[in-house]
Amino acid sequence: MPTPSMQYLYRRPNLPIADSWASVDATDLTEVPLLGDVSAGLPIEACPSGGSVRAPACMVRRNTYALRVRGDSMIDCNIFDGDVIIIERQESAENGETAVVLINQQEVTLKKLYIEKSGVRLQPANENMAPIYLKNSDIEVLGMVMGVVRQQERHEMTH
Repeated sequence: MPTPSMQYLYRRPNLPIADSWASVDATDLTEVPLLGDVSAGLPIEACPSGGSVRAPACMVRRNTYALRVRGDSMIDCNIFDGDVIIIERQESAENGETAVVLINQQEVTLKKLYIEKSGVRLQPANENMAPIYLKNSDIEVLGMVMGVVRQQERHEMTH
């Protein structure tokens, strides 16, 4: 059985995430630790899995790790169930940024983060899914999406 070819998408800065993806050649690949799954849907318990993935060096910084996406809440940002996202570890996010967020020290989710008067809104990029409203003290930003590693057969890019 042929091995599926991989597609590497790099997030270009200063553009909305849905419009920011640029295809990158599979050259100069480097190992990135795969820390587990992240929910793109209802938050799931954070449980490390170990292992690693190979990603183009342009996506990799000093504090970079990978998570496998589970769910369809970020499809309008071209992030699909089964994709591996490359994350740069950081503890804060700009309003409207797509971030990996830890909820109540136990569940992780991938959502757009909006700071509002009453707290924080975690907004899916899927019109069929409702946002999650939380207090600032309930969440911790774990990192920002830098890139996507995708098995080519899974999804074709849509424009």
